Amino acid sequence: MNTDDILLTLTRKRELEEELHVLRTSRRAEITEAIKKAKEYGDLSENFEYQAARRDQSINNGRIAELGAVLSKAKVVEEGVGFDKIALGTLVSLKDVEEDETLAYWIVDAVSADPVNDKISYASPIGKALLDHAVGDIVEVKTPGGKIHYEVLNISRA
Repeated sequence: MNTDDILLTLTRKRELEEELHVLRTSRRAEITEAIKKAKEYGDLSENFEYQAARRDQSINNGRIAELGAVLSKAKVVEEGVGFDKIALGTLVSLKDVEEDETLAYWIVDAVSADPVNDKISYASPIGKALLDHAVGDIVEVKTPGGKIHYEVLNISRA
């Protein structure tokens, strides 16, 4: 695996491809139509509708570029087959050994990472440390605040 590869499950890759298709076709057409209508209002310098449509166009084009870059580097991996080891697509229950606190994280691709909702990227420091560990393993995670030790309590898909 190349270090530039972005690991995605087949399901997630298809979702991103579908999003890209929608952005390139129907969303782009909607924005083009909004720009056309806004131009009919006259003076573009003070035309809120025109400015909003151009902003939408910029956001849409940025997302298209982002998805294109991700998909060009995508490498499809199987979703947590067997669940005997932590892998992409697994839900992991952990116990912070020092704090005696229980946590749960979904191991997701870099595009889907959302730490606020307990979705961590396989490429993050904690994700890298957890990958390929099994139930009962003690995993050391290096953080800016020091080392944290987690015991793997459970690995599942839901």
